[in-house]
Amino acid sequence: MLCEITGYDAMSLQPNAGSQGEYAGLLAIEAYHESRGEGHRNICLIPSSAHGTNPASAQLCNMRVVVVKCDSEGNVDIDDLRAKADECSENLAALMVTYPSTHGVFEEAIQEICDVIHGHGGQVYIDGANLNAMVGVCQPGKFGGDVSHLNLHKTFCIPHGGGGPGVGPIGVGKHLEPFLPGHYTNKESSAVGAVASAAWGSASILPITWMYIKMMGAEGLKDATEVAILNGNYIAKQLSDAYPVLYTGRNDLVAHECIIDLRPIKDGCGVSVDDVAKRLIDYGFHAPTMSFPVSGTLMIEPTESESKAEIDRFINAMLMIRKEIAEVESGTVSVEDNVLSNAPHTAEVLTADEWEKPYSRTQAAYPLPALKTSKYWAPVGRVDNAYGDKNLQCSCLPISSYE
Repeated sequence: MLCEITGYDAMSLQPNAGSQGEYAGLLAIEAYHESRGEGHRNICLIPSSAHGTNPASAQLCNMRVVVVKCDSEGNVDIDDLRAKADECSENLAALMVTYPSTHGVFEEAIQEICDVIHGHGGQVYIDGANLNAMVGVCQPGKFGGDVSHLNLHKTFCIPHGGGGPGVGPIGVGKHLEPFLPGHYTNKESSAVGAVASAAWGSASILPITWMYIKMMGAEGLKDATEVAILNGNYIAKQLSDAYPVLYTGRNDLVAHECIIDLRPIKDGCGVSVDDVAKRLIDYGFHAPTMSFPVSGTLMIEPTESESKAEIDRFINAMLMIRKEIAEVESGTVSVEDNVLSNAPHTAEVLTADEWEKPYSRTQAAYPLPALKTSKYWAPVGRVDNAYGDKNLQCSCLPISSYE
């Protein structure tokens, strides 16, 4: 079923994560080149818009990473791609490209991009992290990909987040099939060793994806893709008057995610992306992806699983936050002491006898009427992220307490 969806000829279910799928895919490419007497190919081209795991995986495979620029619209810069491919032609092993891109746009030149790499003897790794904008609409194995990983824990219904469980199988073209991950329990030999301790990865949770695909069917899977794209564009359109949408494609549309640019706000009045992210907690939301792939932005990816009511709740929160930012911009409140810079607000702070903030308790806790009937209370207030990252402290009981 996964081969049918992606257009690839073979699939390995062994990798336990998307990142592990990247590693397995690059190992297959390396082994393929080696089998052709071209083991010297060790350069991996990666666009600047790529997931951070892409260059990390290439480094693990002892490949040298060469970064390809993106243009002002967030697409791969074709001229720079051609120049880099020409420069390292003899040693070009692969290109790793995400489609649609992490910038939230469909690379309209994706087939040309793949042709450039193939023309220099390289292989194309299409990162499948955004496959939920492709299922039933297009197939990476048909428009130029040689190998892709699939996030079953994202696109195909296995729960996502909290460190697992993840499954990142890889699909490959026929020429790469002999180089899929091997395992000592499998009698068939492989030029590539195992990438996970179990031959078929996290087999116990694979029935979730199997049943999801069976129950959704071809039409249902396509509907899910179309809804994911619709949701991303709905959010982009609803917020575009309040916040700049950083990248758009043809007809001013995005893919299944959009990037909201908060850098002009930070430059203008000092309110940062951190302030917005922390304030969203008061509204009952964990912030979207922050400062990736562009520093000072929010990347919003509703996928197909959020209802319109929930998306509208998020939009209303972001629009109200924009009004709170406007108070700082106008000088009504200071940038050092406002409802954003002090967020999130805990119940302990809000119910304290003393309240010396330049805004009311009601504005802090219930900025929207709907929060009075459904309110998430943050257990802790603002923490210094950078300090915490640099100064780890154990919250366990001291060893002496066990004596």
